[in-house]
Amino acid sequence: MIKEIKFTDKALKQIDILLSKRDKGSFFRIAIKGGGCSGFQYEFTFDNSRTDEDLNYKNILIDKTSADLLKGSEVDFVNELIGSQFKISNPQSKSSCGCGVSFSL
Repeated sequence: MIKEIKFTDKALKQIDILLSKRDKGSFFRIAIKGGGCSGFQYEFTFDNSRTDEDLNYKNILIDKTSADLLKGSEVDFVNELIGSQFKISNPQSKSSCGCGVSFSL
């Protein structure tokens, strides 16, 4: 179970909407991958199965390594002029790039 990561009601609602368009039993996966101009970036994908390394909250999967890097974070869904997106406020992030897609720890 994912205990130290908060999901806003807007984020949970959007995840439910996205999953309703997928095959029954699908999961929404959040991961942190290397890349981007600041070193790390968030990845949002769909998955049909979970592994022993996955932590689960409702229909959301996060691998243990990513969950450690997300401790204390809040996952939100925002509508901005540039579009709609999931936004993660991560207190462990030391800096982010100008576009907000990547970050450093």
